[in-house]
Amino acid sequence: MFVKNLNPLPVAGEERVGERSKAGVSRFPASQKTSYFKTFINKPGIYNRCNYIRTFAHKQYILMNRLANSTSPYLLQHANNPVNWYPWGKEALDKAKAENKLILVSIGYSACHWCHVMEHESFEDESVAAVMNEYFVCIKVDREERPDVDQIYMSAVQLMSGRGGWPLNCICLPDQRPIYGGTYFRKNDWASLLFNLADFYKQKPEEAEDYAVRLTEGIRKYESVEFIADQSEYSRTDLELIADNWKRYFDKQDGGTGNAPKFPQPNNWQLLMRYAHLMKDDDVAKQVKLTLHKMAFGGIYDHVGGGFARYSVDGRWHVPHFEKMLYDNAQLISLYAEAYTWQPDALYERVVDEVIHFCTTELASADLGFYSALDADSEGVEGKFYIFTRDEIEQILGDDADLFCIYYHITEDGNWEEEHSNVLFRRETDEQLAEKLGLGVDDLLTQIKASRKKVFEARRHRIRPGLDNKILASWNGLLLKGLCDAYRAFNKPNYLDVALKNANFIVDKLIGQNGRLSRVYNSNKADSDAPVAFLDDYANIIDALIALYEVTFNEEWLQQAKKLTDTAIAHYYDTASGVFFYTADDDEQLIARKSEIMDGVIPASNSVMARNLQKLGLLFDNENYTAVSAQLLRNIMPQLAKYGTAYSNWTMLLLDEVFGTYEIAITGDDAETVRKEMENNYIPNKIILGGKKGSLPLLQDKFGKSTQIFVCKDKTCGLPADNTADALKQITA
Repeated sequence: MFVKNLNPLPVAGEERVGERSKAGVSRFPASQKTSYFKTFINKPGIYNRCNYIRTFAHKQYILMNRLANSTSPYLLQHANNPVNWYPWGKEALDKAKAENKLILVSIGYSACHWCHVMEHESFEDESVAAVMNEYFVCIKVDREERPDVDQIYMSAVQLMSGRGGWPLNCICLPDQRPIYGGTYFRKNDWASLLFNLADFYKQKPEEAEDYAVRLTEGIRKYESVEFIADQSEYSRTDLELIADNWKRYFDKQDGGTGNAPKFPQPNNWQLLMRYAHLMKDDDVAKQVKLTLHKMAFGGIYDHVGGGFARYSVDGRWHVPHFEKMLYDNAQLISLYAEAYTWQPDALYERVVDEVIHFCTTELASADLGFYSALDADSEGVEGKFYIFTRDEIEQILGDDADLFCIYYHITEDGNWEEEHSNVLFRRETDEQLAEKLGLGVDDLLTQIKASRKKVFEARRHRIRPGLDNKILASWNGLLLKGLCDAYRAFNKPNYLDVALKNANFIVDKLIGQNGRLSRVYNSNKADSDAPVAFLDDYANIIDALIALYEVTFNEEWLQQAKKLTDTAIAHYYDTASGVFFYTADDDEQLIARKSEIMDGVIPASNSVMARNLQKLGLLFDNENYTAVSAQLLRNIMPQLAKYGTAYSNWTMLLLDEVFGTYEIAITGDDAETVRKEMENNYIPNKIILGGKKGSLPLLQDKFGKSTQIFVCKDKTCGLPADNTADALKQITA
């Protein structure tokens, strides 16, 4: 973009996404940094004033800034910093304008390791805080509560530097328009940068204004698409072009794509699984299976307690960045459950069960709303809760330690950067290892299961990582969808029971009397005070409610999904551009109103809405829904082949357009039994509906004395079948 090379100041250190790379060498001369820093902290009254506040607070046994009244765990982590932090809001923004001060917007989340590092190095340091307090209005933002704010300033940093991540730090004019930004900065680099920026704004305000104008224009254009009116014909050729470009980046040895770091990207592999099946592409199928196995065997998976870490810092899935996020685990439940239906594997079933167990025991509230994350750190050390020395394992397991250490590659020297410490991971399958050791597979698994239980019990007594107990609508929608997908695949009643309780929590606690969603559940706030919601909250909950209908045939869930869809169209959809905005038309107006287009670790809210509308259009025979979905895909279509990994959910919609969607209606007293039979067959391009009764258009006149299966496509239904085998013949014909 045109603003990429407009940096008015030297870069202070390397910006990080969170990997364990060393910070780059500052381009500020050491003498200049020292001189700036010493001059300021010795300035009469400033450094001492900061000390006085701390001393006074100590006498009262408190030291709190304006974040003390926040409910966000991330903001509360900074409530006793000597920085005079404000939460995002009118008070801080008005102060910046009234005093003509630059705004320092610092964005992160509670489980972010490098956010903790920068807090400890800089924000807890009184001399650095004095610089920040003197020259800036400092605002802390929880990116998970205010993704709209994060979206704007992340776009700015990506435009300036070509990269992004958290912690995200942006310096803005008093009217919120950014002029500089980055991610992690070391303490001296940070202090020097702040001095430079304050001086730059004081000496050259016209240049700052000019830069802000151009950068803000870039933010408004960033991740935008053109309205495309003409309907094109979609074909297999379009899909092959996307896949062929993607295949060039496959890591055929360790799975995934590219090199380090590696993120699970569940939606990518769900798409490629469906592509492999529908396009009969064995190479893609092989890569999907390799990736699923490598992730489940790697250290990114918690072999003791279940659940996946956010990403691997290496290319082998070995060493995780230890934070465990609800959104990753929710989507990975869906991925491995669908993979089991595609090509059954006991590993997939075990992973799904263990991840659900992790979520329900470590991330669930009493009434089955799900919390956001577990921290990477405990006792101030990244990964300390999860790693073991060989000696520790021997103390826990005694004579059984040798087999456990072989199974999980635990060594005396250790297998990662902490001396003698080990991240548990696997290489061999159970069959391969049992043969190598001369054991029966059942004997091997019995011993490992017993040992793992003992190690889990021992680990349970360690100091635990911090819990981010925010309950977010969007991420609960992903988890609800995952539970429904698990129930589809494995027919375990407890999965459905948890799903129903979570759905009731969402409807009762997150949907207000006015039918509008709240992004964050807060039991202490009245409905009228509830936080705003964003498009991803609507999109992911609608998607989950559709899935819940498909496994229960209870139309109340589908009607709730329809109400939320109509609300989303009314407040978020822009007919002129044919795209949904991320924020509602009656939300706080920021410097740009953005649309979320590109799929990332979570699918873009626009792509989820496009797929929701396609399904709901079929279920309710609603041509308006179908038209909006089609318009969205037309607008995005020119982007798909360029960068497939950023448009995986869109490409799933394209798959449905090329291959069509089967509408499978099952009616009669045994509808639930037949539904379960149908779900045992991998039909990724289907929706399923029915029950003993129903009011949906496709169900009209289809209820009789016996149970029947109707397979419909393109507004045409085949003859009713009375068994799944005959119904499947209509799909495979």
